[in-house]
Amino acid sequence: MRLTILIICVLCACLWPNASDPPYASKQPMPEPTVFGNGVISTGDFDSHPAFTPDGKTLYFLRSSPTFNFWTIVVSHFENNRWTTPEVLPISGQYRDADPFITRDGKRFYFISDRPKDAAAASADGRSLDIWFMEKSGTGWGPPQNLGAPVNSAGNEWYPTIAQDGTIYFGSDRPGGKGRTDIYRARLVDGKYTEPENLGDAINTQFEEFEPYISPDQKYLIFMAQRPDGRGGSDLFLSYQRDGSWTKAVNLGDKINSSGSEYSPLVTPDGKYFFWSSTRSSASTSQTKRLTYQDFLTKLRSPGNGLGDIYQIDLSALNIQP
Repeated sequence: MRLTILIICVLCACLWPNASDPPYASKQPMPEPTVFGNGVISTGDFDSHPAFTPDGKTLYFLRSSPTFNFWTIVVSHFENNRWTTPEVLPISGQYRDADPFITRDGKRFYFISDRPKDAAAASADGRSLDIWFMEKSGTGWGPPQNLGAPVNSAGNEWYPTIAQDGTIYFGSDRPGGKGRTDIYRARLVDGKYTEPENLGDAINTQFEEFEPYISPDQKYLIFMAQRPDGRGGSDLFLSYQRDGSWTKAVNLGDKINSSGSEYSPLVTPDGKYFFWSSTRSSASTSQTKRLTYQDFLTKLRSPGNGLGDIYQIDLSALNIQP
């Protein structure tokens, strides 16, 4: 009996992360894409765009309509060794809210929304997507605040991510870009953002570049693009900043990209894992055995059905240069 208990304890120690590790940590190497939170976070609905608090114990992400035209930010907490059933964030559920991002100090929550800026705009049709933020207030978040000009424009802004020095990177379809949507950055100087600058030809093309993840030290950028030479609807690309210039972006390859669409790149707060979203499908391939009707329904209603799922992999699998 004692030997059995000892074996179980050893197995648990080998398979489960330490209590001090963030809950997304894996005791075993994770060199291949793995669905995150199967059945709770990634469910077979359209799940995407993860954002963790610094301790990794709270996860904000999107649960969207199947056509991806209405987005709601939901939240799940890691309690009693499991992720809780997601709930709609109190400020979300009425307007199109998306692209959550938590700063490394946990004090600010950025997102995009088409919510009205004021009462006069509440009834206006065709409101553009702006970047908003909330500040930490006690155990929750303060009211949403529009980030304002010059970051926000009359066009749409997408996917804000913040570097360690406060520089904000984002996508925008504002006039003057190289394509329909380009990636920009705006530096924070004396508490105010400077005029956004287009990241240039190494990043932006005549096609579409959207969702940028910037490393805290701004040494590399991972972003989503829709280009004719991609592997699917959209792919993830990597570029390095060397001596103030960006290297020509390269496709992250078949391990990350698929015949579906890849987007929402994110490196976890501890710098060890890469998260992203994908519409890759296992239901569109031949099966190893004949499916019964119940098997078929289960497959159609589970992760891998071609709607969005959240994936995780060791950051080292991307072979990012120092």
